[in-house]
Amino acid sequence: MDTEAPRDEPIRFNRLRRKVYVYRFHHDGLHPFSRTAWFVRAEVYDWDDLRAEACSIYGPMGTGGLIETVTLAVVKPGTNKVIERFHFAHGIQQGETYWAMAQLFMQQGPHALPTFPNPPRDWNNENVQFNLARRLAPKVQWPAEMDLESRTAP
Repeated sequence: MDTEAPRDEPIRFNRLRRKVYVYRFHHDGLHPFSRTAWFVRAEVYDWDDLRAEACSIYGPMGTGGLIETVTLAVVKPGTNKVIERFHFAHGIQQGETYWAMAQLFMQQGPHALPTFPNPPRDWNNENVQFNLARRLAPKVQWPAEMDLESRTAP
């Protein structure tokens, strides 16, 4: 069992299957030394059951402490009852941009996405020579079946 946070927590969108694959690291702040409280979860959700939510909270920081994020909520099919939430983006503007791109991809496909001047990076292949925390972090390893399913058509 790994007790280190992975290098990244990727989200894969499979347009043809209409599924979203989420690789999440879970840790329990109340039990930092418990080996059962630290683990990685890879989960699959139906695209039609996801909703984007903007969240803002005030934290005890010297600069005012407003923290804004965008989370994705998984709802029970046919209802608006939230089953689970997971982090999607830091900042409302970044979250709106990412959510709009995810919707565009799922509706029209990769050809509808804008051309990126700096394409997204795969953190597994990042040069971690000078970053000790990233060097010690385990690489993202999707379960074999989920890895294949998330990259292929039905």
